[in-house]
Amino acid sequence: MTATLSAPSLIESLLGKEAEDLLAYKAKVSKDMLHLPGPDSVDRVFAQSDRNPQVLRSLQQLYSFGRLANTGYMSILPVDQGIEHSAGASFAPNPMYFDPENIVKLAIEAGCNGVATTLGVLGIVSRKYAHKIPFIVKLNHNELLTFPNQFDQVMFASVEQAWNLGAVAIGATIYFGSEQSTRQIQEVSRAFARAHELGMATILWCYLRNGAFKQDKDYHLAADLTGQANHIGVTIEADIIKQKLPEYNHGYDAVAKATGKSYGKTNDRVYSDLTTDHPIDLTRYQVLNCYCGRAGLINSGGASGKNDFAEAVRAAVVNKRAGGSGLISGRKTFQRPFEEGVKLFHNIQDVYLSPDVTIA
Repeated sequence: MTATLSAPSLIESLLGKEAEDLLAYKAKVSKDMLHLPGPDSVDRVFAQSDRNPQVLRSLQQLYSFGRLANTGYMSILPVDQGIEHSAGASFAPNPMYFDPENIVKLAIEAGCNGVATTLGVLGIVSRKYAHKIPFIVKLNHNELLTFPNQFDQVMFASVEQAWNLGAVAIGATIYFGSEQSTRQIQEVSRAFARAHELGMATILWCYLRNGAFKQDKDYHLAADLTGQANHIGVTIEADIIKQKLPEYNHGYDAVAKATGKSYGKTNDRVYSDLTTDHPIDLTRYQVLNCYCGRAGLINSGGASGKNDFAEAVRAAVVNKRAGGSGLISGRKTFQRPFEEGVKLFHNIQDVYLSPDVTIA
């Protein structure tokens, strides 16, 4: 599949004044340390692991579908916001997505590798679409109907239900740093082990959540903290890690300074030898923590805003040049007219298809 963006001209125009810095930057940590995405990613990495042949087949299905098929990169539509936020908050901007079939249709028309959403959404259309696009069932969610609002990822579905409706993978979220994280780690670890037994791949949303992480900056987006969340994620055998793009560093120091208490452990060389303030270096540190890219890092496209097309392309460039494996894009795509959502996905995918956007 060839790119449809007039690369590099449209990519450069969307990047604006950051274009030269992002497209020409040389990362601090050499790309030679990484296991980079490629057409042979499953053979080169996962075939050497303890994953059984059915898991390898499921991973290959994900990597072999859509416009990015057989490139080693992924473009995924995630729609769990109807539970995580509310159906009204998520779908009022575009009410067609109250109907689950339109969620799946968007992923197919956009050429995504797969669609990640709730048990209910995929279950209600599974016989029509499970063989037409890879299904990823998101097992746990946070819900905001309980009063007062609470923030806790709890299981809404079982691994067996995901397998029965034809899913090739399951997804789950852990709120690392929260009071509930220990329980969530245990629950998700058991679910991932069972999914691998049944032959499904595993994707982990590695989110940070703790009020102490919000200081002068939002250190939920700190490279050192998100990197460690990634490292815990691959420890419980997530095949793919989903993480927000880092914007800062020195999260450990900021929390300790603000609270006056010792917090975690880090090393000065993380900041002097392995990272700089450049977004590509910060994201490469996330990749390093994914076993040097053996588990693919897919970053988030972020919430919808005024500059969605530019922000999405920027995120794709940073992820690809850092050694990541793709982008996951939700509200930026489904909270706009259908054809615009498809176009935004294609712009993202064209970054990964473009030979002009190389590994830094």
